[in-house]
Amino acid sequence: MGTTEVVVTHPNREKPEAKATKAIVVFLLLVSAALIAIVLVGGWSEMQGAQIGAVAYVLIYVVAAFFIGTRWARGLLPVSAALAVLFAVVAAVAAPAWFERDQDGFNDPALPSGLLGMLTLLIVPVQLALVVFALRGFRQEWHVEVEVPREELSVR
Repeated sequence: MGTTEVVVTHPNREKPEAKATKAIVVFLLLVSAALIAIVLVGGWSEMQGAQIGAVAYVLIYVVAAFFIGTRWARGLLPVSAALAVLFAVVAAVAAPAWFERDQDGFNDPALPSGLLGMLTLLIVPVQLALVVFALRGFRQEWHVEVEVPREELSVR
């Protein structure tokens, strides 16, 4: 009587809805990082000390996208959702200030203030979508492991 070799599988990761959710979360994280980076670079001279926080968000979102995309890091989903809520609030508060700068007498940032205002407003719905899809992914239980005999795995 021989021992059967067992392989650990993650059945919930193979579902099409889990793969789609993962792809959407990674996409939203990268879009968020890109939008934040554009506003950061375009408004660097006028951001009044917010540069460090914006750089941190860009780095965190890119790293989270990498780990969620390549390693199914489910633990980063609620972290990403929480950070997205915080940044949505910051963006909603900051957008009107960019529009107010679109007048005579203000220093001009690298990109037009109206464009920076629109991009900042665009960040808000992207962050809200990130919250929704990150929490959806968290409910899909990507972490569930099932031990399957190797012979059964080759049959599938």
